[in-house]
This record gives sequence, structure tokens and C-alpha cells, in this order.
Amino acid sequence: MNDSLQTFPGLSTGSGSLAAQRNRVLRNTYWLLALSMVPTVMGAWLGVSTGLMRGLSPVVSLVVFLAGSFGLMFAIERTKNSAAGVGFLLLFTFFMGVMLSRLLGFVLAKGNGPTLVMTAFGGTALVFLAMATLASVIKRDLSGMGKFLMVGALVIFAAGIINVFLQSGALFLTVSVLCIGLFSAFMVYDIKRIIDGGETNYVTATLAIYLDIYNVFQSLLSLLGIFGSDD
Repeated sequence: MNDSLQTFPGLSTGSGSLAAQRNRVLRNTYWLLALSMVPTVMGAWLGVSTGLMRGLSPVVSLVVFLAGSFGLMFAIERTKNSAAGVGFLLLFTFFMGVMLSRLLGFVLAKGNGPTLVMTAFGGTALVFLAMATLASVIKRDLSGMGKFLMVGALVIFAAGIINVFLQSGALFLTVSVLCIGLFSAFMVYDIKRIIDGGETNYVTATLAIYLDIYNVFQSLLSLLGIFGSDD
């Protein structure tokens, strides 16, 4: 899967101009991103229907998440220039759906649970559309944002791990709110990188934007599960 020569199935190939190549990468990324939602939903359905994650302690869930997610991301990175990269990406999104099932099960158990899930989904879609539009109209180079966003992600990641042991409600709420803001900014940054030609591999690009969407959805659903319940 040479990025400059091959595209996602169903899309045209060819060298073209630099602008056309960037548009092709962006288009392929959006196609693969849409496809990646299918295994995510399947994984979430499997997890909710079987209670697969419900019986695990928070610490064990954390270990499973870290081992599975980082292992699959490593595999994606190693195979991103081959067809196997797409396969590992879809396997990763299935795994992430399973990991999301504990939170989904918690929210769906509430009286207005399905409404809360759809609200979180709609809110995430609106955030994505807004950030994608913003990325397309901004003329300024945003490459300098990368290091600051990465530092913010590491801080939030560390705080989330610490809270697995502290179980602090205040810290959980703080992390959730910060996640929505940070990964919304990441959406702008990641999409703008494709538009500007900074990212030419659509498998890697899809993984980055998928993680942005996943984190926004999970954080928004967590907040709605706490403050939006009718129970």
C-alpha cells in the first residue's frame, strides 16, 4: 500500500498534482474512518451483550486496555504500508469497541440510557464536523501545536491512570472535560496535517482521527451518564 500509488478500494489512482494527492489521502482517510466504525459498533455490541468487561476490576481492565491498544497500534505502525495495516486497524477499532462496552452498559442501564448514547453520538458528530470545517478554512500552519497537544495528552493519560487507583469523582470529571477540549483540538491538528501534506499515509491518518473521535465520544458519554440521567 504505497501511499502515493494506491488508494482505498473504489477510489481512483494516479500521481496527479500535489493538491490532488492530498485530497485523495483525505478522501481515503474519511472512507476508512467510516468503515472503522463498523467493527467498533460490533465490538461494543459484543461487550454489552456478553458483559465481557463487566466482571473485570478497574486495574485488570487497565492492563488489558494498555496491552491490547498499544500492541495493536504497534502492529498498525509496522504494517501501515501494506494491506495488513488496514486489517490491524479494523481489529484495533473492534477492540476499542469492546473496551467501550463497560461505559455503554453503565449508561444504557439508566432509564434514558439510549437517549444519552444517541446524544453523545450526535454531539461527537457535530464536534467532528465543526473541527473538520475549521481545519479546511484555517490558512495558518498548525504544525507547532503538535508538541503542546502531545504534552496535554500525556498529562491526561497519566491522570486517568492515577484515577484508576484513586477513584476520585472530581478528577474523573476534570479529565473528561479536558479530554473533550484537547481531542477536539487534535481533530483540527490531525485533519490539517493531511490537508497540508504533513501526513500522507491514510492508515496512520485514520488511526489518529479515530482516536480523537473515540476520546471525545467516551468523555461526552461519561459526562452525560453522570449529569444527564433521569434516575
